[in-house]
Amino acid sequence: MRFVHDEAPSHPLVTELGVGTYHWCRCGKTNTPPFCDGSHEGSGITPLEFEIENAQTAAICNCGLTGHPPYCDGSHAQIE
Repeated sequence: MRFVHDEAPSHPLVTELGVGTYHWCRCGKTNTPPFCDGSHEGSGITPLEFEIENAQTAAICNCGLTGHPPYCDGSHAQIE
């Protein structure tokens, strides 16, 4: 599923991710982009769960257009 979140900036969130499980929003309704906050409830759309095994800096897609979720692939340039 692809979306362009109305509240998300058109650039990726570059952030430090610690070891653990994360949930990338796929519905576009989250108030905490690009991560799921449960706003999808009842929509039939579920977040993308992904694991980080080693702490790292990552560019997480904010626009929903990436072809490699949850990571940014530069697709946001299409909407700028």
